Amino acid sequence: MDNTLTATRSNSPSQKDGYKMAFALMTSLFFMWGAIVSLNDILIPHFKGIFNMNYTQTMLVQFSYFGAYFTMSIPASIIIGKIGYKKGIVLGLAIVGIGCLMFLPAAYFVSYGLFLFGLFVMATGNVFLQVVGNPYVSILGAPETASSRLNFAQGVNSLATTLAPLMGAYVILGEFDSNQQAAATVRGPYIGLAIAAFAIALVFFFIKLPTPMENDRNKKLKGNVLKFRQLRLGVIALTLYVGAEVTIGSFIVGFLGEPSIAGFSAETAAKYIPLYWGGLMVGRFAGSAILQVIKAEKVLVWAALAAGVLLAVTVLTSGAVSMWAMLLTGLFNSIMWSNIFALAIEGLGEYTIKAAGILVMAPVGGAILPILQGVLADSPVVGLHLSYILPLVCYLFILYYGLNGHKMTQEERLAVIADMQAAGN
Repeated sequence: MDNTLTATRSNSPSQKDGYKMAFALMTSLFFMWGAIVSLNDILIPHFKGIFNMNYTQTMLVQFSYFGAYFTMSIPASIIIGKIGYKKGIVLGLAIVGIGCLMFLPAAYFVSYGLFLFGLFVMATGNVFLQVVGNPYVSILGAPETASSRLNFAQGVNSLATTLAPLMGAYVILGEFDSNQQAAATVRGPYIGLAIAAFAIALVFFFIKLPTPMENDRNKKLKGNVLKFRQLRLGVIALTLYVGAEVTIGSFIVGFLGEPSIAGFSAETAAKYIPLYWGGLMVGRFAGSAILQVIKAEKVLVWAALAAGVLLAVTVLTSGAVSMWAMLLTGLFNSIMWSNIFALAIEGLGEYTIKAAGILVMAPVGGAILPILQGVLADSPVVGLHLSYILPLVCYLFILYYGLNGHKMTQEERLAVIADMQAAGN
């Protein structure tokens, strides 16, 4: 990458040590939001039973959670721009903790609306963390290894998404005598998450974070950052990726309960959720090493192709073959977020933070696509099995992005350099 497009960094040993410490602390945030989002896959079948709802209605869990990314990303970016990264992290963790505690009155009143509001509040806190987390991790070191760092951090995120559903399956799901008793099972896990969020907030409150980028010139840059093709298409690709990943995870319990697939009970099927998210964990840690030697766009192309083929097998077969093909998509989902994110901001120089703020809105795909697949799953014409065509189409667009959509034109590259030179005057 052209040196004119990189942020100013110090090469001193103390600065590098500061980056390592900051990176280690940032991974705790990735773990936190991974645990919260994966527990949604347990809440979906749990609420479906308590409130006697269809698939479309239960997908309001994901709509409420990921909808916050669309509505709150810009406000969060504005607030963080005023109070800074560190205070933004502390505020985000505090909001997460408050959202978790809202599950207490929701369980007491057995109120689906209160549960959904609690999820929205939790997600709002996570928006703050992700507005800081992804771009901050990407700049804590050399630009050419940004994808590798993001993959490692996402690997820690996937460790949480693997462990949390396993715990949730044992603690939350089961046979209950009443809806009140069933609703009460969510209290323990979410009290634990609230305590963890407040504890991590205290750590960040008392430590000092390095500031690896000069922000003064970045504030002078004018114009619509979406004028860059790689970012426009990157937003679409990231939105579709998140939608596909969340949709597949959201329907695991229902899909494995289908007589033509496995015929599992909800409690048994939920224990397979960690296999899906565990694939993401393995792939992300492996991807962190692979991306040291293979370009991000090549890895993205092969991953999107593999995920598309596996979902085609899922749709066209039944029984164990269909089940395992669906679960294995997690392995190839693993590197997509970090690679799409890194490719979308590559070469944008001091537009990076502004571009990252837009990309953080992409998880809205996790709100929209599960609802759409829920409609397909409830349809007597399509049904749950064939509804997996929807995420399959998403992977086809991601394949295109890896092949061509991420490429910056020479005119765009010159425009970035010109804008930065103008901002520096």
